[in-house]
Amino acid sequence: MAIFDPKSRYAKATTYLTMDRRGRTVTALAPAESPVQVHLGDHRRRDGQRLDHLSAFYLLDPNGFWKLAEHNDALLPDAIAETGLVRIPRRS
Repeated sequence: MAIFDPKSRYAKATTYLTMDRRGRTVTALAPAESPVQVHLGDHRRRDGQRLDHLSAFYLLDPNGFWKLAEHNDALLPDAIAETGLVRIPRRS
């Protein structure tokens, strides 16, 4: 079983048993619910700015880069890694 950071939205997610393609019973993690985020503003990125730096600055959590991805409707953080304008949620 994976261990998640206490701030992770998966920390309290539910698990269930399912069968993989080989017929083995495995534990799967249910999708986490999207957090409700209020829009704070937009940030125009400069060269070299990473999402963990932006989340550390705006959200006071360098591991909160997934919140930036979620707020920008991106499935993966890499999807907004090269965008010029990043929507920033308000700290929760």
